[in-house]
Amino acid sequence: MNHTRITRTAMTLTAAAAALVLTTGVVQASAAEGEVISYPGPDGLIWVPEITGSSGFVSGGLASYLDTFTIFACEGGGSIEVSFRLDNHPDRNPAPFTLACPTGTPATITVPLGTGLSGGFGATVTASTPTTRWGAVVVQPE
Repeated sequence: MNHTRITRTAMTLTAAAAALVLTTGVVQASAAEGEVISYPGPDGLIWVPEITGSSGFVSGGLASYLDTFTIFACEGGGSIEVSFRLDNHPDRNPAPFTLACPTGTPATITVPLGTGLSGGFGATVTASTPTTRWGAVVVQPE
């Protein structure tokens, strides 16, 4: 067994997890309330199950031959405003949008980003209240 490879893999996973927390803020999952958005499965690039208040995320590693979609969900009253930045494709940045966040059942919206994307992108989420819960996934279905 190659212990060096196992150690490197563990260090890589630890670094990736730390980077995700730094870029998405503190994920405040609540067992009683559950996730705002479900796990996207193997097509998922990013899964932010639940964040309360304003934050955002960044991603890289887009496969240019696959369609890219972002899905946002929120609940708890108020609304979220979402804006995007596509590093290598600023001409394709989707327009910012606002999603109303009902109390109880989460509202969702799917934003297609299309094919041919490469490099990284980011999303900024501004919540209208500090108690608004939201989640997001980025998927590239095979």
